[in-house]
Amino acid sequence: MQVRVEDTCTACGLCVDTCPEVFEMGDDIAEVIVDAVPAECEEAAQQAADECPVEAIIVE
Repeated sequence: MQVRVEDTCTACGLCVDTCPEVFEMGDDIAEVIVDAVPAECEEAAQQAADECPVEAIIVE
């Protein structure tokens, strides 16, 4: 599983709170800090995408 954050991100921090192993706050928006989501983090990463208020997290 791979994820990316689009520039529509509002930097609310929900993804970082939900899955800090995959997301961190950058200067303006959240950023993905792994190339591929580790298997043990896939559920949390999907939850972060599902709960993103602006749907800025894309799961691939």
